[in-house]
Amino acid sequence: MKPLIKICGISNLDFLNEVIVLNGVHFIGFIFHETSPRNVTDDFLNAIIDYDFQDKRPVCVYVNATPDFINKTSSYFKNPIIQFHGDETNQFCVSFNKDFWKVVRMKDSHSIDDVNNYPDASAILLETYKKGIHGGTGESFDWKLFENANLQHKIVLSGGINIQNVDNAISIQPWCIDINSGIETSAGIKDISLAKNILQKF
Repeated sequence: MKPLIKICGISNLDFLNEVIVLNGVHFIGFIFHETSPRNVTDDFLNAIIDYDFQDKRPVCVYVNATPDFINKTSSYFKNPIIQFHGDETNQFCVSFNKDFWKVVRMKDSHSIDDVNNYPDASAILLETYKKGIHGGTGESFDWKLFENANLQHKIVLSGGINIQNVDNAISIQPWCIDINSGIETSAGIKDISLAKNILQKF
């Protein structure tokens, strides 16, 4: 069974309009983190009020954000998933009464144990560990680190997935594959032709 697909890091309305009509995309991710080149602006948020996501579900991504900021920005979306990329606890994640994904940064074979700290997560997103960086590394980790783990959660595989390695990602059979920098011409600049090419692999 092929994994579901998430296209993440969208901050441009033109690209959103192009990707929203593509078949095979299930989740659309928006990053709310000022230091990210994919950070969503107020202008972008105002442009997508009442936006029709059709059969795709929005995912709002945060890194150690305040509850007020999370509530305010996620309110622009209907029934969003909240993705927590920082040091948030399970209790904090649950407090928003929304489906949430928690990111676990994979450094070594022990990193997978962190999954157990989030029993209420709808899914766990595995991302590449890089000191001082909360995701967005554009690099893959050793996917063998979780291949044999007996995980109860749905797994979203992330980190540097592109046209060259997506076949390997699919073969591991995660529940979902997160595609971000692998369809960019430069940091934060998505290319719809690259997106279409990678989607042909699914």
